[in-house]
Amino acid sequence: MKSFREAVEARDPDAIAASLAENVVFTSPVAFRPYPGKAITAAILRGVLRVFEDFRYVRELSGEDGRAHALVFEARIGDTRVEGADFLHLDADGLVDELTVMVRPLSAAQALAAAMGAQFEQIQREAAAAS
Repeated sequence: MKSFREAVEARDPDAIAASLAENVVFTSPVAFRPYPGKAITAAILRGVLRVFEDFRYVRELSGEDGRAHALVFEARIGDTRVEGADFLHLDADGLVDELTVMVRPLSAAQALAAAMGAQFEQIQREAAAAS
């Protein structure tokens, strides 16, 4: 989890991708179905880096087994303030194999959906190129 957090805070897409397991499953706050696989997850997270401004983690929570974590964050999309959490699970190698993101308030989720929707063609191209 530490490598994921440091990579996100550094806004380093290569380091973010390196912290993901090949079989990672990403669950979006604005899409119904999860996205399985490292290529699409890394591409989505690159899109998020383009969309979020003033991103910072403000709290970290860990489960008793050391493999489940929550990273609470704050960010902005234009003038919309976003609060959210990244829920991570680590595999036996310490790589992220599950990532679920939740955001609030509703206006932030709507802004995120619109901003990521505008990114999605590029995200799909990036994922295809990495596969």
